[in-house]
Amino acid sequence: MECLIGIQGKDFVLVATDTVSARSVVAMKDDHDKMYKLSDSLLMAVCGEAGDSIQFSEYIAKNVQLYKMKNGYELSTHAAANFTRRNMAESLRSPRSHLVNLLIAGYDNEQGPSLYFLDYLASLNKLPFAIHGYGSLFALSIMDKYYQKDLDFDGAKDLLMKCINEIQKRFIVNLGKFRLRIVDKNGIQDKGTIAPQPIIAA
Repeated sequence: MECLIGIQGKDFVLVATDTVSARSVVAMKDDHDKMYKLSDSLLMAVCGEAGDSIQFSEYIAKNVQLYKMKNGYELSTHAAANFTRRNMAESLRSPRSHLVNLLIAGYDNEQGPSLYFLDYLASLNKLPFAIHGYGSLFALSIMDKYYQKDLDFDGAKDLLMKCINEIQKRFIVNLGKFRLRIVDKNGIQDKGTIAPQPIIAA
């Protein structure tokens, strides 16, 4: 019932997540942050089982920082994504698998922006746009139609609003507002929250 959305633009990656923390049929809070900063230019968005999401995300974040301390330089987005995938694959084959889905967004001086899609079965793919959760059933077709690889921030935000409005209109669960962040050459920047347009009955 959660939703993570990632859009790679011309020189940035826009990541948006819903802010609802829920268990069963109860929504406990509406300001939950589902993004974790792995480094100055590396961001991970997480959804899934509450305990697994926090534990696995913090484990990855601390190990990425440990790598920087030991080696004197940060992991690239590609390396961090594959490190995360390896840990997910190992946990999948252990008694304590992590039921989490991830989007990993980053910016490298050589490679530019990149977005990786990783699910709880340790399937990793580099994509121009990605969505986790039931919202993907309604929004991926919009991405297919309107996505362009050279989108600027305003264009990416407009595309994101199209997706969020469609999810609000079609999905039985109200996901409320979405938190936005971008990753570019200047690092990770918080862009606040956006809310879908209210549905007005005809």
